[in-house]
Amino acid sequence: MVQNEEMSQLKQQALVDINEAHDAQALQNVKVKYLGKKGSVSGLMKHMKDLSNEEKPAYGQQVNALRQAIQDEIASREEVLANEQLEAQLRDEKIDVTLPSRQIALGAKHPLTRTIEEIEDLFLGLGYEIVEGYEVEQDHYNFEALNLPKSHPARDMQDSFYITEETLMRTHTSPVQARTLEQRNGQGPVKIICPGKVYRRDSDDATHSHQFTQIEGLVVAEDIKMSDLKGTLELLARELFGADREIRLRPSYFPFTEPSVEVDVSCFKCKGEGCNVCKQTGWIEVLGSGMVHPNVLEMAGFDSQRYSGFAFGLGPDRIAMLKYGIEDIRHFYTSDVRFLEQFKAVEDRGEEEC
Repeated sequence: MVQNEEMSQLKQQALVDINEAHDAQALQNVKVKYLGKKGSVSGLMKHMKDLSNEEKPAYGQQVNALRQAIQDEIASREEVLANEQLEAQLRDEKIDVTLPSRQIALGAKHPLTRTIEEIEDLFLGLGYEIVEGYEVEQDHYNFEALNLPKSHPARDMQDSFYITEETLMRTHTSPVQARTLEQRNGQGPVKIICPGKVYRRDSDDATHSHQFTQIEGLVVAEDIKMSDLKGTLELLARELFGADREIRLRPSYFPFTEPSVEVDVSCFKCKGEGCNVCKQTGWIEVLGSGMVHPNVLEMAGFDSQRYSGFAFGLGPDRIAMLKYGIEDIRHFYTSDVRFLEQFKAVEDRGEEEC
């Protein structure tokens, strides 16, 4: 009888404590107090030693029944507290769906990316392939396969970053052309453009960057003439700078083309009248080009009596600076949001000017 009384009182006190627990931590404390290893229910088992063997089974069942009853009450109280917490959250954390959403700041294409993609789109439409290559290149493909042997004085024009005597950071994307010609096993036609980063020391000129971008084009087939080159460059100039642009070709020298020409475009700002952009000449120099040198074709396995070709190279950095009126090349590489935001405005307007 003493044990039954004690169990009854223990159960009543446990129910009071459970109902008075107003949060999860308080309820956990009640659980430990009554059901823990050193809790009150476990303490009832100390009376087992005072019972006869016949009484022990019945007493053990009573203790287990009490433990289960308290566990059920605790579980019920846990559910009540969880529901109260959810209701409090729903009450205190209301969302006003009528409020305007936060505006997400969107970026804009970098002016170099815009310029490169514009040029790529033009030449893809003309049936050219886009070919990329290695930035760390072999001396053979960077110079020798382009008619620039080790003793050639024209190497001084390209102050290079050498890694070993035979490897360097490429100074132009022309090695991509040399490798592509070699892979074609002397069979044309070849129509490719090669965009990518190039590297030159240029330590004597503070206005030049050690890294810049280049796009070179190459066409090799039967019966390619200088007129094909001129027509292609006219189309390129008008695509980039306006439909009324004209070009002029001036004799120049490049080891891998013969004859070679510098290409000027009529000034898009003053329409040839003379201004600060064209330095009062009416013309702006934009790229170099020429007919592929027979030595370059022969070294790549092409019959120079059967095949001819033209090549050109331009700097998207310079084109973008002219096209968008950018005065300092360093703006391209500083990631200044104020600079880049101007091109978001250009995209929004659908225009091609800042």
